[in-house]
Amino acid sequence: QVQLVESGGGLVQTGGSLRLSCAASGSIFSITAMGWYRQAPRKQREYVAHITKVGLTNYRDSVLGRFTISRDNVKNTVYLQMNTLAPEDTAVYYCNADTNLTGRHWGQGTQVTVSS
Repeated sequence: QVQLVESGGGLVQTGGSLRLSCAASGSIFSITAMGWYRQAPRKQREYVAHITKVGLTNYRDSVLGRFTISRDNVKNTVYLQMNTLAPEDTAVYYCNADTNLTGRHWGQGTQVTVSS
């Protein structure tokens, strides 16, 4: 099993920045990729970005150029640097880890609120 703990959410004004962290523990050797999803009120959870074990990244179009995903393999932590935040970025952000043993795992989520 893999356990994920997110941190770094909060309230920020439009145009501001936040950095989310996701620390993985447990069977981390089985992780093939980690990423972020988000879910706004009354909307479905949507993909934000992911990074593979070898460092390849991908983003949803609306965050390209504003968000950056990175990883620290020593700390087993993935980060999501979010710049130029807008009210439409308001959501609960969930970290996930894909593994080759036990499938996909999710964190508990962290709230990001962008005020206009």
